[in-house]
Amino acid sequence: MLSGKAKGKAEEFAGLAEEAYGEATDAPDHRLRGATRRYAAQASDTAREVTNNVRGQVSDNPLSGLAIAAGVGIIFGYLLGRK
Repeated sequence: MLSGKAKGKAEEFAGLAEEAYGEATDAPDHRLRGATRRYAAQASDTAREVTNNVRGQVSDNPLSGLAIAAGVGIIFGYLLGRK
């Protein structure tokens, strides 16, 4: 089984290959599917990196993580409670 990052890179490469195939055969559906697959893989990699970064920051500074979470909760509560 591939790890998350390796699987994301494999998906990105597969999307790039499908997009190139679509360009070579002048098939817009393959180009679109390839681009979608590639950008989805890039977004997944970015989200994974952000998650790992936030996890590291919160483990290093748990009180600031708690304060930020409380602030976000208060803001959401205020916004959702408005009529």
